[in-house]
Amino acid sequence: MLFAGIYNSMMRWSAHPHAERYLAAVSMFESVFFPVPTALMVAPMAIATPQRAVRIAVIATIMSVIGAVIGYYLGYFAISAIEPILQDVGYWDKYLTAQRWFGQWGFWAIVVAGFSPIPFKLFTLSAGALSMALLPFVLASIVGRAGQFFLVSLLMAWAGPKLEPVVKKYIEWLGWLSVLIIALVIYFHK
Repeated sequence: MLFAGIYNSMMRWSAHPHAERYLAAVSMFESVFFPVPTALMVAPMAIATPQRAVRIAVIATIMSVIGAVIGYYLGYFAISAIEPILQDVGYWDKYLTAQRWFGQWGFWAIVVAGFSPIPFKLFTLSAGALSMALLPFVLASIVGRAGQFFLVSLLMAWAGPKLEPVVKKYIEWLGWLSVLIIALVIYFHK
């Protein structure tokens, strides 16, 4: 059972004495290159320790924005070295889409990418590669990331303990349903 194993691991990590350190690392690296969304750690942490939901969201936001600035500078100074990697790992089309969105909407593309499950790292690299002004980039990153992490953390702190038995019971179905929805979105987007 694939998703049950992932879920159980995340719940164990979220209750670990060093969970906040893990969250800080995941949040920062996810904005640069790490493929696992930070919300997958925020949610179980907020369920495990609902009284710390605001702290969890603050840590995730701050570290994600620090990671975003690192991604920005990688895009600014080293995009030519990174582009072949994006092609090799299958992110090239998504990277080009991020650049188009960034070119059309600028600040708001960063806000939307920060708030949504879209790979934020592609927008941090694009912002740097296209030389977006740093202050608006940081502000947009704060708004988008804080919006996502506070929503997830507070919602899970409030409803999570009540929903956790249901999620645990149906995790495989929910996981595969998520994969199906993502596949359909990708299919119909093309």
